[in-house]
Amino acid sequence: MATTTVDTNTSSAATPLLDTISSPADMRRLPVESLPQLCAEIRSVLIEECSSNPGHFASSMGAVELTVALHYVFDTPYDRLVWDVGHQAYGHKLLTGRRKSFHTNRTLGGLSGFPNPAESPYDTFTAGHASNSISAALGMAVAARLNPEPGKPRRNTVAVIGDASISGGLAFEGLNNAANTPNNLLIVLNDNDMSIDRNVGSLNSYLAHLTTSPGYNRMRYRLYKGLRKARLVSDRSRGAIMRFNNSLKSLLVREQNIFEGLNIRYFGPFDGHDVTTIVRVLTDIRDMDGPRLLHLRTVKGKGYAPAETDPAKWHAPGKFDPSTGRRVCDEPVASFSALPKLKYQEVFGRTLLDLAERDQRIVGITAAMSTGTSMNIMQEKMPGRVFDVGIAEGHAVTFAGGLAKDGMRPFLAIYSSFLQRGYDHIIHDVAIQGLPVTFCIDRAGLVGEDGMTHHGALDLAYLRSIPGMTVAAPADAATLRNLMFTAANTYSGPFAIRYPRGNSDVTAADSPMKPLTIGRGRKMAEGKDVAVLSIGTVAADVALAIDILRDKGISVLHYDMVFLKPLDDDILADVAARGIPVVTVEDGTVNGGLGGAIAEWMTAHGHTSPVYRLGIPDAFVTQGTPAQLKHICGFDAEGIAHGISRAHSHADPQP
Repeated sequence: MATTTVDTNTSSAATPLLDTISSPADMRRLPVESLPQLCAEIRSVLIEECSSNPGHFASSMGAVELTVALHYVFDTPYDRLVWDVGHQAYGHKLLTGRRKSFHTNRTLGGLSGFPNPAESPYDTFTAGHASNSISAALGMAVAARLNPEPGKPRRNTVAVIGDASISGGLAFEGLNNAANTPNNLLIVLNDNDMSIDRNVGSLNSYLAHLTTSPGYNRMRYRLYKGLRKARLVSDRSRGAIMRFNNSLKSLLVREQNIFEGLNIRYFGPFDGHDVTTIVRVLTDIRDMDGPRLLHLRTVKGKGYAPAETDPAKWHAPGKFDPSTGRRVCDEPVASFSALPKLKYQEVFGRTLLDLAERDQRIVGITAAMSTGTSMNIMQEKMPGRVFDVGIAEGHAVTFAGGLAKDGMRPFLAIYSSFLQRGYDHIIHDVAIQGLPVTFCIDRAGLVGEDGMTHHGALDLAYLRSIPGMTVAAPADAATLRNLMFTAANTYSGPFAIRYPRGNSDVTAADSPMKPLTIGRGRKMAEGKDVAVLSIGTVAADVALAIDILRDKGISVLHYDMVFLKPLDDDILADVAARGIPVVTVEDGTVNGGLGGAIAEWMTAHGHTSPVYRLGIPDAFVTQGTPAQLKHICGFDAEGIAHGISRAHSHADPQP
């Protein structure tokens, strides 16, 4: 078996092979014996680059060999390579003409952290959310069959999916369709027994123990080819022959194969770090007809000892010392006064534990993001009352609805952009029945370097339209705790609380909690020239903008609305009665969010005060730091001050 482990003490290394590659075509001119060295060089670059410009490190380290083998065997980009999620695609970027610009990965104006068709023809489909690769690749494979290019060979299509992503419902839907639609799709299952946290569920256990005979697979394929050549079998009878063979195999090896049960040819599992074997197997199965699946067992973080030891922590480790493996975020705090502020998700996690200790009905649910949402805080103390359902957001919502229907008080923590996948479930399985499910929406607003697939831009707008849904966003950590307390103790319907990625305003989540009045905001500053209505943590940016404008003689009234739904009628009546311009500020889309709600209220009540909306524009926003992106979108302190100045000068409101 070939190995490509990189010594932990290597901070940089010569890359003579990688230096000669500007496209996969260059790599295909190398002898196969050179590929292990190329894999080692790619890992050296990933270690060096990701140590100073952080990203999704461990996943890409574990997928180096399969990436090299796929581009070596298939004629990309003519052959389609579709990545799932894209966390593992850094090696793919290095091999497809982006080596010199890789230092810009996940930065403003630089490379996207995920495959992006607008960036490269080798990135065939948008990747950022899990489980879509099989469905997308199947569509491409069927398109290639229905619309072949004259004079060109058959176009192959490959979907690369992880063992966590394949547990998602969309992946199962794709597998089922692939089994019943004429196609030549190849699915590569990258099985590292991990997602971000350790995988959960029976499918993961099944994959961990799945074995089969490579010799049997080769024998069966040769037999099928011989029978086909002799015209003893046809495409019409192929399914029946396959089912008979699968039954025979199950009898011989005493094992049932879920993929072959779906009439998808299965090969593996093979060592996903033996690049020469992967090349051989891919070459053998490349031109086969019909759907097939290649199962590769890999190690997340492969080639860098600290990442192999703790792959969850090294999924996205931040900056680190490549020679020692010490992460910057693990550095000791110099003094108590320098204690770091708690992240909002940590405030959520500690508050949830506080509430659960007081109320046996409270349970926690997460969809493969236990650590990312800080649900692990409760999980460690109360493992029987926290449920990680895997990458299955729709199921998570309906599961929460079932718990609530029979007397529990579920708190469901999901990232904003991922909750989009459960939208119908929110409506049909929670809201229609008015069930007391609390949606704790993490990573709301602009999340930064993960870019357009991960920004939580739409949750305020898509939740506001649901009848019976209460929607709130805290301006600070204390309000987050109070909102959670309110949802748990004084409210009996669906309740959505959204909060951003990043640090809060506190170093400890121990403030006393109190119930809040649903639909009641609070005055933050008195003023007479312009009224600013904000929701969420942008209240702090508004306060800075007010300070800027005070020196210019502009007096600003500021209300923190707290609730988007229901709105505070008393606040709006007060603002409308003053007859001054209104500026709304939100870390969400300007279409259908707070600004739209305020404008609708003003119109419905016969008021003519102009409403100026600041927030995320009607566009997909690129990657960059949150500060950079807020500035571009015009709702950092400077942008808010500019918006207030425009309102004060009675400029026409922005559409």
